[in-house]
Amino acid sequence: MPANDGRHRAAVLGSPIAHSLSPVLHRAAYAALGLDGWTYDRFEIDEAALPGFVAELDGSWAGLSLTMPLKRAVIPLLDEISATASSVEAVNTVVLTDDGRRLGDNTDIPGMIAALRERGVEKAESAAILGAGATASSALAALSRICTGPVTAYVRSRERGDEMRGWGERLGADVRIADWAEAAQALRAPLVVATTPAGATDGLAAAVPEHPGSLFDVLYEPWPTGLAAAWAARKGAVVGGLDLLVHQAVLQVEQMTGRAPAPLAAMRQAGERALAAR
Repeated sequence: MPANDGRHRAAVLGSPIAHSLSPVLHRAAYAALGLDGWTYDRFEIDEAALPGFVAELDGSWAGLSLTMPLKRAVIPLLDEISATASSVEAVNTVVLTDDGRRLGDNTDIPGMIAALRERGVEKAESAAILGAGATASSALAALSRICTGPVTAYVRSRERGDEMRGWGERLGADVRIADWAEAAQALRAPLVVATTPAGATDGLAAAVPEHPGSLFDVLYEPWPTGLAAAWAARKGAVVGGLDLLVHQAVLQVEQMTGRAPAPLAAMRQAGERALAAR
């Protein structure tokens, strides 16, 4: 009997959305769990269209995955959000309950922690974040839980630096700001989290130290990035964007279906096959 009897639909929303691997991962989970009646789709939805889409959700819906630019825009449309989502004002998961409530959560943060733990990184004495965009705040939230010392964010503007300082104060993290021109110094931190767009860190590949610590590069396409390839060549531990995507999706599947544990290995294999086919 399918979990959440009566609720069997889910989807990922965002704009752009055609590139999303979420349908591949969630459908692989449904197949492995034997949830034959479940569907998972993708919808091109921007901020203006989001309220209307959410208002039309009926009792067949179990949940939504949200990507940019909807992670903050969805919050006013929900009945409740978790403390984790509130900490970064970003919701990437909506679960619809049997009584019609809409609950928001953020699985990116615990997904990051789980992805690092899988590669043997459970604590860090200090860390560096490359970039200060939307993903950087989730990265900082994750680091606030596992980093015992300062986190240095390498940013391109004073405004971004101020934002990261503000997030640090909110999250209780010791955040220090450095200019992007000094980003090569970040690579000497025990843990480096790269949250920048494709190509942004390619120029840093030559600066990877002889004995690097751990790198978490949140990109999954193209993969490996120039920085990740150079890091691996130096025998440093590398966590990639697909690791994050799978771990946060595992948590989404468990919340939406009520089935745990979600099939991590099957979901990762499906994601790897889909990326290889592109």
